Amino acid sequence: MSKLFTAAIALTALSLPVGAVAQSNGADTSVSDNSSEQAPTSPPVAERRDYSFTTHGITLTDPYHWLKDPSYPTVDDEDVLAYVKAENAWFEAQMAPHQALVDELFEEMKGRIKEDDSTVPQKDGDWLYWSEFEEGKEYRLHYRKPVGGGEAQLLLDENQLAEGKDYFRLGSFSISKDARFLAYSADDNGSERYTARIKDLATGELLPDELTNLRGGLTWVANDSALVYGPSTEEWRTLEAKLHVIGTPVASDVTLYKEADESFSVGTGLSAQEDWLVIATGDNETSEIRLVSADNPTGGQILVRPRQKGVEYDVDVRDGTLFVHTNDNHINFRLATATLAAPSEWTTLIEGSDDFYLTDFELFKDFYVTEGRLAGLDQIQLRAYDDADDMTPIRFPEASFVAGLSNNPEYDVQKLRLSYQSMVTPGSVYDYDVKTGALELLKQQEIPSGYDATLYKTERLTITARDGTQVPVSVVMRKDRPMGGPLHLYAYGAYGYAVPPGFSTSRLSLVDRGMAYAIAHIRGGDDLGRRWYLQGKLNERTNTFEDFVDVAKGLIDAGYTEKGKISASGGSAGGELMGVVVNTDPDLWGAVVADVPFVDVLNTMLDKDLPLTPGEWPEWGNPIESKQAFAYMLSYSPYDQVVAQDYPPLMVTAGLNDPRVTYWEPAKWVAKLRATKTDTNALLLKTNMGAGHGGKSGRFASLYETAEEFAFILTQMGVVEGE
Repeated sequence: MSKLFTAAIALTALSLPVGAVAQSNGADTSVSDNSSEQAPTSPPVAERRDYSFTTHGITLTDPYHWLKDPSYPTVDDEDVLAYVKAENAWFEAQMAPHQALVDELFEEMKGRIKEDDSTVPQKDGDWLYWSEFEEGKEYRLHYRKPVGGGEAQLLLDENQLAEGKDYFRLGSFSISKDARFLAYSADDNGSERYTARIKDLATGELLPDELTNLRGGLTWVANDSALVYGPSTEEWRTLEAKLHVIGTPVASDVTLYKEADESFSVGTGLSAQEDWLVIATGDNETSEIRLVSADNPTGGQILVRPRQKGVEYDVDVRDGTLFVHTNDNHINFRLATATLAAPSEWTTLIEGSDDFYLTDFELFKDFYVTEGRLAGLDQIQLRAYDDADDMTPIRFPEASFVAGLSNNPEYDVQKLRLSYQSMVTPGSVYDYDVKTGALELLKQQEIPSGYDATLYKTERLTITARDGTQVPVSVVMRKDRPMGGPLHLYAYGAYGYAVPPGFSTSRLSLVDRGMAYAIAHIRGGDDLGRRWYLQGKLNERTNTFEDFVDVAKGLIDAGYTEKGKISASGGSAGGELMGVVVNTDPDLWGAVVADVPFVDVLNTMLDKDLPLTPGEWPEWGNPIESKQAFAYMLSYSPYDQVVAQDYPPLMVTAGLNDPRVTYWEPAKWVAKLRATKTDTNALLLKTNMGAGHGGKSGRFASLYETAEEFAFILTQMGVVEGE
């Protein structure tokens, strides 16, 4: 829902997908994060220091606990920094012989990117808005021009804002309803603490107002005279919705809502007709929403329905009728309506379905749209307000694809902006004519170095897991690839995030060298519905890991590859997956990349003072209160389960400023692996000293990191000869 904040959007996950199949855009070819002048000849060995703790009568030792800087989020412990820099020096020394391959991969990936690319302009009121890259630039420029014609106006140049900074990430970008002001926020160190400024688009000047230490969006209210925002606590939690009146001291800002439960997170947005401010709070399984007039945000609030553990809902409003998307009586959600006078009395509009997973809805003036998945594939459906059975699905030609509503900022429209792609079809932008049903292709991702889709094929198959569950797998490969060759397997498997079978130009650098690329749609995501997600969390978490292993074995049995010829990767919670499977089935993998991996699961979930831990307990369990949860986490936590055995070649990444997966998790894991494993295979740790969870921020800087990872995979797998 483009204008509406939903409870799901509010939630801040400790681990988000990193390194997925989406297009990477970029890198600076300098990777020096350390001050070493001479290349090391042996890997660093972290000191073991006595440390133990007892919980639920169980005593555990943690000799690498000292790598957690006690002054975090400031990291200034000399011993910690020395170890991290030593690992970076070892990384560079080991990658140096492959520099020519890294450069080759980077150049070919860069050659597939249209450097002077732009988005398709979209109308919002009297203006057309778009963004574009200039050739050689790392970041976007944002423009608009009058619908009736006229000169383009530069609204914001991210490159200018990023000048002199190692990291830059634009957060919120919000135009006032009268189109005069732009409120935007940015993070310049990867810590996900944003600073917001307001630009007068009539004069080009920045207003003196400055909102610091923010998380979440910026919502215009009170006839464009005020902004609603979410400040961050010291623990990176967003527990308030505050109102800033333009031109007044920040110290006088009013709190519209404050959440008492530190496991919840607060966010705001506007209803479809922009007449209601929606204040949502929730965690990973429960939500609660309040409405207040957008013109009078300090006025009386309407509580839609009090929170009930396990019940999620999000809302929108049209002409005084409340639309509610909820899982209260069906696991795959229903759509209901209510009146503002009795907002908690919900009448079903669309019943929940065992087959169709209703993931979202969006209201427009003359119709509304529902989105979801049927048999794991995206669905977009137009519906009439006066007849719930009057549904028109939007049809797409391929058997496997990714499709959804794109940017649709206006309420009164006759054309819908859609996005579409598949594993062989580049990202495409369509306009769908609501009256005629015609799809108009506005733009398809251009690949300057060339791309011939007829050389590739994509397949969707199912593999039987050990408990009999049928797990979907999406595969792309060249048509001339012989069966039994090398294969790369990717998955995430947490938070109900479904990895889309989409297009990636970067991925072609593996596929064109004879590798198949497979996505395992394992439990923990919601690819096949909400139950699919629930079967991979809490006390069923190990289903996720077993699904991934069983998919790998199933691909071997089906002749797609052979044992030891599979490389694997995952980031964040997907990095946890990598940590588990190298412990349980190390001989399956020819190489593994774990990006910002959530591997010190038990210690993190025991530390309630860490930024996001309380909000994570509904996903993973609370080992502080539950001995059973403690024991279950201990049984799979990658760091705790490292044993003396051979491990596959491993490349691990971290971000020193990462508030989601703190830098010491991968650092401790690598230190323990290095001291414990019985093989001589590569074990590399690269820590970005000035970045956070997503790695480097520029499109070329991030692309270079992808080239490094692919070079590691290709050489370790023997697809390309190492030196």
